[in-house]
Amino acid sequence: MALVWLWSYKIKNAGVVDIFWSYNFPVIGLILLLLAPGFETRKLLICGMVIIAGIRLGTHLAVRVLKHLHEEEPRYAHIRKEWGANAEVKMFGFFQMQAVSNVLLAVPFFIITLNKETALSPFEYAGAALWAVSVICEAIADAQLAAFKKNPANKGKVCDTGLWGYSRHPNYFFEWLMWMSYFVFALGSPYGYIGIISPAIILYLLLKVTGIPTTEQQSLRSKPEEFKKYQQRVSVFVPWVKKRIRN
Repeated sequence: MALVWLWSYKIKNAGVVDIFWSYNFPVIGLILLLLAPGFETRKLLICGMVIIAGIRLGTHLAVRVLKHLHEEEPRYAHIRKEWGANAEVKMFGFFQMQAVSNVLLAVPFFIITLNKETALSPFEYAGAALWAVSVICEAIADAQLAAFKKNPANKGKVCDTGLWGYSRHPNYFFEWLMWMSYFVFALGSPYGYIGIISPAIILYLLLKVTGIPTTEQQSLRSKPEEFKKYQQRVSVFVPWVKKRIRN
């Protein structure tokens, strides 16, 4: 991540951190697949899940960021502006914290791939099923938003179609649900309950730090009236039915 920061410093675009934060998980998954001493079938299953999800999200983000590589995303540009003269020093620290979060969030993977039990538990099957649902739904949400933005007629509008009509951040919700699936999977291994640290950290980051707060602030700056109405109608995180606005 230090190398990624050097690149971001050169091109003045901190948005690349999102790409490599996602790609770091497949790296961890591959290392565990090759080196961890656990049951091979279990390792193949959990590491395959981690690698697939990380590559999907990282590639989705790469396509988005690389389209305007020399134009920083508004939310990072705003953060840089707020940090002022010390922005690059703080940005370096931010990149390192992303690397630390990669390791902390991988705790369930370490627990699972150390398990030498040769029979898969119901928790592991349930975790894999929940993972499939969450990854598919997150991919659908990403595709729906990309299609909405691609249409010139939607410029200045808020995406409220598909899953975005039930949650203002369905991509974030299903990302969190994916981390919940890793925790459920880990419950099939000794000390698996420790894996709750991952969905807990993700939930905190999404609700309080770099997820929903910065995204909504940017939307309120770019399209205030439309987004305020959207906030009144649609659930912020958990998908739910739309509220009717009385005139």
